[in-house]
Amino acid sequence: MQAMPTSVRTMKASLRAPQGVAALARIARKPQLSRKSLSVSAKAVAVQGKYQVDEEVTHSISKERLEVVKSLDDFAENELLGLLKPVDKSWQPQDFLPNPESPDFLDEVAELQKRTKLISDDHLVCLVGDMITEEALPTYMNMLNTLDGTRDETGASDTAWARWTRAWTAEENRHGDLMNKYLWLTGRIDMKSVEVTIQNLIGSGMNPKTENNPYLGFVYTSFQERATKVSHGNTARYAIEEGDPMLGKICGTIAADEGRHEIAYQRIVDQLFERDEEGAMLAFADMMKKQIVMPAHLMNDNQHKANTGRDLFDDFSSVAERVGVYTAEDYAEIMEHLIVRWDIEKRSLTGEAAEAQDYVCRLPQRVKKLAARSSARKKKNQKVAQAEFSWIFNREVNLL
Repeated sequence: MQAMPTSVRTMKASLRAPQGVAALARIARKPQLSRKSLSVSAKAVAVQGKYQVDEEVTHSISKERLEVVKSLDDFAENELLGLLKPVDKSWQPQDFLPNPESPDFLDEVAELQKRTKLISDDHLVCLVGDMITEEALPTYMNMLNTLDGTRDETGASDTAWARWTRAWTAEENRHGDLMNKYLWLTGRIDMKSVEVTIQNLIGSGMNPKTENNPYLGFVYTSFQERATKVSHGNTARYAIEEGDPMLGKICGTIAADEGRHEIAYQRIVDQLFERDEEGAMLAFADMMKKQIVMPAHLMNDNQHKANTGRDLFDDFSSVAERVGVYTAEDYAEIMEHLIVRWDIEKRSLTGEAAEAQDYVCRLPQRVKKLAARSSARKKKNQKVAQAEFSWIFNREVNLL
């Protein structure tokens, strides 16, 4: 999973953060759409005394909108589950790895290591960061099971939503498994440092600010899955360019999975717009104002902060933006894609929903302009910051 770049990240923590987005913080403050107006159910919960402006908001969906979500049960059963692949037709990590039972196993490993010697440290950092993000899968399943009306109430519930969440998790689980094993075989990664980072990340969890609200939750996953697809797609291209077509195939295959999952979550939001246009519009604007927090924003290797004085995720995101794996431009383009996908500009809305519509439609160009200004300032600055990454045995990599 992935989302806002370091430029965007400076506004707040993001899943993959491009640098041109720090300015997003300022963007998010104009126009002054109130937090209340953007909350999907602010009015309803305010009456009950549950809505909080300055503290954490939980279970923010109103009874009326929870009924809208429940009306999607047939959609989940008859359409959503159809986007999953049967296990017997799914790829498995071993399909891409040297076969340990083969007499040629060591030769295959030697060939893999020969290929990956050509992968730059810049791209290794991006690959490891993506792999760590994928390995924190328990956190993402937990996030889906916080959503009211769609959670798996027992851990083995037979509802369509529960089956979707478990099967989606099972499909995603292959991503981290494959990347972890492949990078281990390269011999170029400090796997213990990576394992410490993964354990810390899973233990830290994440807070996407979705308020147990499926309207917000499925806007978040619609964005995040596309961000992850973009990131894996770019690493696939760079792996091929640097001489490892198998690694390119691996990243491309994972990107294809993320693309299928992206479609699933965006179709859920399609249904929300069809049944509750105002509520869906407010939810979309709310998540864009809060920004998409990336799942790995709490990564920690127990070394980076002490050694550099900087945040590990910030530096990882900076490298990813500098080499073009995930950028502020990508963040803005994902917003544009969702605006087109959900016909935002063509909708006839009034009141707070119309304000939210105007805010969302203007946001991508603001992000792009601020990203361009940030980039221009950095080009004038002759100083190039560097950071050591424990994942690659403390070798230095340039930052944005």
